[in-house]
Amino acid sequence: MKKKKVSVLTALTMSTALLLAACSGSDEGSGGSTKTGGSGESKEKLEDKVVVYSPHGKDILSKFEQQFEAEYNVDVEWLDMGSQEILDRIRSEKNNPQADIWWGAPSVNFDQAKDEGLLEPYEPSYAKSLAEGFYDPEWNWTGTSQTPEVIMFNTKELKKEDAPKDWDELLDPKWKDEIIIRYPLASGTMRTIFSSMIYRDFKDSGDPAKGYEWLKKLDANTKEYAANPEMMYNKVAKGEGSLSVWAMPDVVMLKENKNYPFDFIIPESGTPVLTEGIAKVKGAKHPKAAEAFYEFVNTPEAAKILAEEFYRIPTREDVEGLPAWITETEIKPMDIDWKVFQENSDTWMKYWDENIKSGEKEIKE
Repeated sequence: MKKKKVSVLTALTMSTALLLAACSGSDEGSGGSTKTGGSGESKEKLEDKVVVYSPHGKDILSKFEQQFEAEYNVDVEWLDMGSQEILDRIRSEKNNPQADIWWGAPSVNFDQAKDEGLLEPYEPSYAKSLAEGFYDPEWNWTGTSQTPEVIMFNTKELKKEDAPKDWDELLDPKWKDEIIIRYPLASGTMRTIFSSMIYRDFKDSGDPAKGYEWLKKLDANTKEYAANPEMMYNKVAKGEGSLSVWAMPDVVMLKENKNYPFDFIIPESGTPVLTEGIAKVKGAKHPKAAEAFYEFVNTPEAAKILAEEFYRIPTREDVEGLPAWITETEIKPMDIDWKVFQENSDTWMKYWDENIKSGEKEIKE
């Protein structure tokens, strides 16, 4: 596949009035509120709260909690945990759903939830701004951002020219005990990276053996598995390990916003590019507030805030004035059949956990 820029593909000129109307939740299908929209038509009253499950972290969730509550006078309750943990929790709550909105996870997680009847279809007002591949055909979820996966390194420990340039270089014995990895089973990002390494050979042979061998060699070079992203960041920043594999936007954010000594390498052979999404939970107790929140965090203005302040690459095609790190970065996306990927990922990760992960490498709390 040819290299392509990881950026929005087109840009539509939007007036300030339209942007303000979008941010106020006046798009058709947003669920409405007691406020008056741009057309002067009174919107339906929302429920008094909305419950959000998300892996986006305190900074993002707190910001949009405050903005949404100020705009709609609806209490936002959120629970921050890993993507896979959210899927598992929503499964366990199927008969008595506690969440209204699931905001943030790779599309494969949402596809799993869709197949298990855990999501409620919802076509948002901005549907026409999403290119094919950035939404479920039945609108069980829509994409909010794109996330290329990269090799992350500590710039105090390694020069860029000396860091691994591709996935297979991570297996070189010289990197033994230099790699610290976020524990994969609880992380949608890491499950995707690990499963992608298996998929490379599996797509032609139908046999995961070579991928398992690859992960076994990576495990041999891995110093430890961190229980959460923050622990992984801190350990790499302190030089306890010089390398990891992670999401490109997070690496840029940590480097530019928090002054971590981090940089990244985009793997030369190609990398999985995740579509992060949002979905309405089936049986949501606050369905109108859920739809309003869904719309609110996906307006062009919200997408720009997420890009500029939180380093998210939007999927919407009508967001203007994006940062240079988005518009000027080129990657080579790995060619992945996400349906095949989804059907096999759980089996692959279970095998890794039971047969590959070194027993002495406890998950570091």
